Amino acid sequence: MNYPLISAFTAIFFAQAIKYPIAFFSKKSPKIEIMTSTGGMPSSHSAAVASLITSLVFEYGFSSPLVAIATVFGVIIMFDSMGVRRQSGEQGLVIDALIRQITNKEEKIKQAIAESRSEELTNPTIDENALDRYEDLVITKYLGHTPTEVFAGVLTGGLVAVIMRYLYVSIF
Repeated sequence: MNYPLISAFTAIFFAQAIKYPIAFFSKKSPKIEIMTSTGGMPSSHSAAVASLITSLVFEYGFSSPLVAIATVFGVIIMFDSMGVRRQSGEQGLVIDALIRQITNKEEKIKQAIAESRSEELTNPTIDENALDRYEDLVITKYLGHTPTEVFAGVLTGGLVAVIMRYLYVSIF
């Protein structure tokens, strides 16, 4: 049985499962979709790599090259989730707000055209067909992580690895 792999996947599922209760009790009125999305408290990416690293330390010792490899990639994943992915999510929110503002203006122009029945009033900047699938393309605000969410993910992953180790040693 591959204890580090099972521990990492368990950490992902556990971190995703506790996102809704944490958001609910922190009064953020969450949607159930938070459990299957990226972002939110705790970071499931951080939980996975922390659990993998901790499991590898238990299995092979801290001086193992496997621990070194997992740690380097773990740090990259955690840094990326706080940096690039978080900024992409914030930019997505701004783009969404701009699109909604532009389409709102488009609706007002359509109303003016309908009221005046004038063919001269048109807005060539918005293609109606291009916005048909817009809602499917919107980036949610849960794309990246704050440092606190990453830290909580690390703690969650470490705890899952310790519990999984205890179960692994008890059963096998």
